[in-house]
Amino acid sequence: MKGEQPAGADQRCIELVELLTAYLDDALDAQRRRRVDDHLRGCAGCRVALAQWRTLAGLAGRLTAADVADLDSYLRERLLATLTVARRR
Repeated sequence: MKGEQPAGADQRCIELVELLTAYLDDALDAQRRRRVDDHLRGCAGCRVALAQWRTLAGLAGRLTAADVADLDSYLRERLLATLTVARRR
């Protein structure tokens, strides 16, 4: 329940979401990774977000050029932009 979260929990969740791709890529330094792991142990919402990112990464990793060849060009560009931006964070 939101009222039961410690002060600053929302900000920690926002910060964690910004680090999820680096976390999944194992690109965080040891201290940051420990902080993310600590937060994940106590935050069900962020564990769900991490699971969703893992699912998305797994699905995106299976896409082939043929899978996206017939997409509308706008949709294809938006998909590529979304995946590219997420990987840069």
